[in-house]
Amino acid sequence: MVDVLSQNEIDALLAALSSGEMDAEELKKEETTKKIRAYDFKRAVRFSKDHLRSLTRIHENFARYLTTYFSAQLRTFVQINVVQVEQLPYDEFIRSIPKMTILNIFEADPLEGRMVLEVHPNVAYAMLDRMLGGQGVAPTKISSLTEIETIVMERIFNRAFESLQEAWKTVVDISPRLEALETNPQFMQIVSPNETIALISLSTKIGDTTGMINLCIPHVVIEPIMSRLSVHHWFVSQKKSRAPEEVDMLSNRVSKAKLPIVAELGASSISIQEFLSLSVGDVISLDKRVEEGLQIKVGEKLKFIGSPGTIRDRVAIQVDEIVSEGVEEDHDE
Repeated sequence: MVDVLSQNEIDALLAALSSGEMDAEELKKEETTKKIRAYDFKRAVRFSKDHLRSLTRIHENFARYLTTYFSAQLRTFVQINVVQVEQLPYDEFIRSIPKMTILNIFEADPLEGRMVLEVHPNVAYAMLDRMLGGQGVAPTKISSLTEIETIVMERIFNRAFESLQEAWKTVVDISPRLEALETNPQFMQIVSPNETIALISLSTKIGDTTGMINLCIPHVVIEPIMSRLSVHHWFVSQKKSRAPEEVDMLSNRVSKAKLPIVAELGASSISIQEFLSLSVGDVISLDKRVEEGLQIKVGEKLKFIGSPGTIRDRVAIQVDEIVSEGVEEDHDE
């Protein structure tokens, strides 16, 4: 949008030019000078801010699903939260993780390529200890996994990928499957060192043990569905209309739902001493007159005004007035 100068600003500009405070030639040079921005080819920007925001939303759901899954499996306090979503070269990610760690290499059809779920040893060994009947405490010295420990780890994280599948459903239906479990990052080369990746960092707490879970997604893997990570696609996908059969089923279930209806004769306040001294035949004075209508509430909301009576020897309420939407009962009595 072009800025429009006011008359005062135009007068001030002309005065500055005539007095020599500003040079017209210098202004022309500033307009023609190209603005140059430095670009680092080693850290190519492949993900826009919009893409990173969408990845954050997806993996916040992933963190919630993981929290539920691990809490049920380990039967202890588990808390997982998204700390950061950033883009960086794959080589930088490899150099940032421990030399001894748990690397779950997996694929997710229909996406082509491999991704990595890196779990800090403290977190992984706390899970392992808990699954094998311990207190969920990570060992002070991290050693290589035995065959039995490897099988247990694979089973834990194989089912964790179901949470990833559920989190990505709003964008694309994926079928993650574990390809390999490694412990040495040097033996894991899923893309070229300069390839840009999206790194989703999850802070994890299991009992008293804390650590990080990092999800590495190469740009080349999700490039075919990058357009679906835009905000526009999210809004369009959320506006999909329901099928007529679903609407009929929903209406049928709602129409059969039971609601509590209460008719209040009135209210009264008495002291505890008066309450304790009540006996058969005592009369409690209410705050409503006999000729006043009774408040009929559906749930906690006032919906009708009615009058008491009987029908076929049973107590009944006749609806005399429908309370308009938004009218609340008077609490100042």
